[in-house]
Amino acid sequence: MTAQERPEGVPEETTPLLGESSNNGEDLARIQVSRWRGSAIVAAMGLLLFIMTTNMSMMTTAQSEIAADLDAFSETTWFNSAFLIAMSSLTPLSGRLSQIFTPRVYILFSCTLLSIGLFVTALAPTLAVFLLGRALTGCGAGGQMVIAFVLTLDLTSKKRRGLFIGLISAGMTTGVSSGAVLAGLLTPAYGWRIIFWVQAPLALILGPVQYLAIPKRPEDEHLSGRALLRRLAKVDYAGALTLTISVFLLLSSLAAAVVKFTPILLSLVFLGIFVLIESRFATDPIIPMEVLKKRSVLLSCLAGAICMMARWAVLFYSPVYALVVRDWSPATAGLILVPTNAGFGLGGLLVGWIHIRKTGSYYISGLIAFFLFALTNLVLSVLSTPHSSTVAYVFTSFFNGLSVGAVMNYTLSHLLHLTDPDMHYVISALLGMSRGFAGSFGSSIGGGYFQRELKRGLETGFMKHGLANRGELVRKLLGSPALAKRLTGVERAVAVHSYEQAVKTLLLGACVLAIAAAAAQAGTGWTPYKGKKPQDPGDLEATAEEQ
Repeated sequence: MTAQERPEGVPEETTPLLGESSNNGEDLARIQVSRWRGSAIVAAMGLLLFIMTTNMSMMTTAQSEIAADLDAFSETTWFNSAFLIAMSSLTPLSGRLSQIFTPRVYILFSCTLLSIGLFVTALAPTLAVFLLGRALTGCGAGGQMVIAFVLTLDLTSKKRRGLFIGLISAGMTTGVSSGAVLAGLLTPAYGWRIIFWVQAPLALILGPVQYLAIPKRPEDEHLSGRALLRRLAKVDYAGALTLTISVFLLLSSLAAAVVKFTPILLSLVFLGIFVLIESRFATDPIIPMEVLKKRSVLLSCLAGAICMMARWAVLFYSPVYALVVRDWSPATAGLILVPTNAGFGLGGLLVGWIHIRKTGSYYISGLIAFFLFALTNLVLSVLSTPHSSTVAYVFTSFFNGLSVGAVMNYTLSHLLHLTDPDMHYVISALLGMSRGFAGSFGSSIGGGYFQRELKRGLETGFMKHGLANRGELVRKLLGSPALAKRLTGVERAVAVHSYEQAVKTLLLGACVLAIAAAAAQAGTGWTPYKGKKPQDPGDLEATAEEQ
């Protein structure tokens, strides 16, 4: 289609991301920083994202040791859920607090809280204290991803924004893949507590580093006296509390071995109260209703959350599959995450570096990436057997990560194209929050579903072979995949087969979720924000509808 044939005002994938700068045609960052200061911010933020994401994945290879040490075989789903529920529940409030107190002040506080949580976890003598430490760690980690997006919008040029969003994905996926590997290497030799002892002081150091490195923004006030009190008064505490309670009740029910419907109903009640507070009473709401009323924002967040739920199915249970079904060692089982996470990081970087260099509709590109992600989940389900080709599994796992990495970058860039630039900070935080929720939902819902399937398979298998009174063995197998490696004969065969079927079923569910996410993303459309005016007359000739 030529420029003359294209409808006026309809952009294509080759127009600049967020538009051209009015700075005499120069593409400059909103806030200029020196090379050294910028490098310090990137390095420190990368390490913080690394700590956050290792805490998401290391339980896959460390949970057997922790369950045995704390006698918590029936509560292993809470090892991750306590962290992720706290992180996701605090993310909306973290986004608002970082906006009120500035990112540099809030990140100092969040790093301190993160460090306290890690110290508590390392010292935990009982399950209750361990889960408290995990929850505190999640509260500290809640704002890291939001702050990373805010700093990207503030400190990078429009042309390079896609690249730095890809770098955020790469940093996070490096942590996810490394967490399982490091836990698999360190836990057998030094015990599970060493992981948290290493992370805690590092997080404590990174807070002051970021505080000194992040520059003040032009609109930032000096936080003292009345200014501080005014900012504290702006926090929507009632909205934050009701949203947190709603999420906690929902996820705690779905994470249980038996789904309880009373907490789900109470969750809906608190969600309704939250919406009422935000729409009627809050002067500075956590999630502005006018933002949520936009179809593009709501569906993009929904698609992102559903897609990342499917992603977490791969991340949480690929090492379990390798450990039990393929009989790999804990360290080797952790390595199975390297291909998919390498693909995830590379997918975000490649589309940011090569493709997302201009603003415009990434509608078709995003949908293609969604369907490729669904397809690779289906293939992984078929390949999740004891004797399938390792090369084929690694290859498929890599492309699974590559496709979803591209999805993350395309959907954010497309959403920025569809919405008012003045709302991009709030929208970026909201999209980050929805993806953060996906970790909690993936851990709780996926973990609960996996445990129910595994329990059913174990009980059915033992009964089929006439092995009665195996209730205690079933309880321990649900919390300790490593225990299956020490079994022999029929017991081992039943355990391996049950784990295999549970993983296969979970990955089939991930395929269905990815298709549902694609359907939600398809509803966002491709029409840009109507108030957006081109900065250059040539922009009108550069627009086209991508169909």
